[in-house]
Amino acid sequence: MVDDDLIDGVLTFEETTEGIHIAVQSYYLAEQSKPEAQQFVWAYRIRITNEAGQPVQLLNRHWMITDANGGLQEVKGVGVIGEQPVIRPGDTYIYTSGTPLSTPSGFMRGSYEMQRDDGVMFNAQVPAFSLDSPHVSLHIN
Repeated sequence: MVDDDLIDGVLTFEETTEGIHIAVQSYYLAEQSKPEAQQFVWAYRIRITNEAGQPVQLLNRHWMITDANGGLQEVKGVGVIGEQPVIRPGDTYIYTSGTPLSTPSGFMRGSYEMQRDDGVMFNAQVPAFSLDSPHVSLHIN
C-alpha cells in the first residue's frame, strides 16, 4: 500500500473486473488551480483490491480524460506513479495521482493492463469518475 485509505465523505466510484475491485475518489485542488488562467487541477485516489485467487501485476495504465467542452485526452503509460505493483489475493494497493484540465469540470475513465501469475493478461476497468470544481454550477455526477 502506497497511500492512506480512501477519504470519508467523498463520493466513491467502484467497479470489479475478474476479481480486481477498483474504487476511485477525486477532489479539486484549489491551491494548485488558477481559474483566471483556465487551469483547474484535481487529485484522484485509487484503491485496487485483489479479490481473485492469484496474484496480479499492474503493467500499464490507459486513461481517457474528457473536459467540459468534450475535448478528449488519451494517456497511456507503464504502471502507475512509477510502479508496477504485484497485488496478492486479499491485498490492496492505494495510490494518489492528479490531472489538470482547461475547463472547470470533466471526467475520467480508464483501465489497467493486468497479468496473473499464470501469464493470462486482462484489462481491469476503472469506473468513470467526475472532476467537479466549485467554478461550475452543474456537476457531471
